[in-house]
Amino acid sequence: MPFVLIKYLTTAAVVILVSELAKRSDKIGALVASLPLVTFLVLFWLYFEKQPDSKIANHAYYTFWYVIPTLPMFLAFPPLFHRVGFWAAIGLSVVITFVCFVGFALIVRKFGVELL
Repeated sequence: MPFVLIKYLTTAAVVILVSELAKRSDKIGALVASLPLVTFLVLFWLYFEKQPDSKIANHAYYTFWYVIPTLPMFLAFPPLFHRVGFWAAIGLSVVITFVCFVGFALIVRKFGVELL
């Protein structure tokens, strides 16, 4: 039980750190948020929980492929936010990400990468 508590507190601390940095500096907050902190935490937790090497390696591998179709959302959100407001921009960003992901998954399937 103490390990689970450490996981939750550490992970929460990272999210809080990023949001506090973003309040002080857009650029620094974005820089830290763009680092693969969550992925590193998950890799650490999987390793410390003695998961098989293949599971840890697969997590990093698939994270790479799943990040690529999310990138257009970061370009679409700012103009959407200014035009339609926060909640609509978030909703449209989710739709954009979903469409990009499905399209990307269908494209990379032709190269032997199974994401769906």
